[in-house]
Amino acid sequence: MTKVTEPFRLAPTFAARIWGRMDLKPWYSSTGMNEKVGEAWLTGPKSVIETGELLGSTLGEVAPALTGGGEFPLLVKMLFPNEKLSVQVHPDDEQARAIGLERGKTECWYVLDAEPGAKVACGLAEGVAVQDVEAAIANGTLESLMAWLPVGVGDMVFVDAGTVHAIGPGVTLLEVQQTCDVTYRLYDYGRPRELHLEQGLAVVKTQTRAGLVAPKAMDGFTRLIDTEYFVVDRYEVPAGASVQLENPAAGCLVGLSGSGLAGDIEIRSGQAVVLPQGKTEIKSLKDLVFAYSWEPAGP
Repeated sequence: MTKVTEPFRLAPTFAARIWGRMDLKPWYSSTGMNEKVGEAWLTGPKSVIETGELLGSTLGEVAPALTGGGEFPLLVKMLFPNEKLSVQVHPDDEQARAIGLERGKTECWYVLDAEPGAKVACGLAEGVAVQDVEAAIANGTLESLMAWLPVGVGDMVFVDAGTVHAIGPGVTLLEVQQTCDVTYRLYDYGRPRELHLEQGLAVVKTQTRAGLVAPKAMDGFTRLIDTEYFVVDRYEVPAGASVQLENPAAGCLVGLSGSGLAGDIEIRSGQAVVLPQGKTEIKSLKDLVFAYSWEPAGP
């Protein structure tokens, strides 16, 4: 396939989850499902292109032409928890490669909506050891050993691989992560789902960098997070104005509110537009707000 030079939009893929919601408005008028939906996958190897010459192809099929080889490095989702998610942990790059994967799973959560009292867990309380985690799983007290963090709209939370973490109900999150879907479930509040204790405990880190990240005001946008794994920026563009994105690598734009165009592609709330490396003009038709993420170049 020849190099991809024009933006394209992806159709969201909805995933049923027992902790999800039946109604995802105002983000999606319908999911086409009769089950609770917990996740909307905005990018992913099976995400289908719904615009332009690549119509009907998947992101996985065109990724090598976007990246110069290999898969699209970022998996972007929206999460809709109506109940607690399981307590989880993910492997880092080295641990993932040891089991034949390309990369580990470090992620971040941008809070789009939050009810009063909403919270997430990022890491273990001071002094908690891995053997304490194992014992707490057995006796059902793991929640008490975790570091819980109140969150509100606009917060950005970094969750590096190895962090024991969980998400509480009453939030809507935009999740940006490395493209790796390995999750080790440590604790699930008695739900009848598989746990992955041996694998999970082996990758738990008692000290990590997880937690809130302060936004940085930049020239015309806000930098929400800047790590070796991903950069996420937030743009607010008044109606009639435009911005020029200098894309250092293929990235993902997600509409958050308003409307606009990425090149000739309509930007829709809750959907991803993939931008190729290079320059892309973003025009605001109605007070456009969007998040833009990409994987920075390595050292």
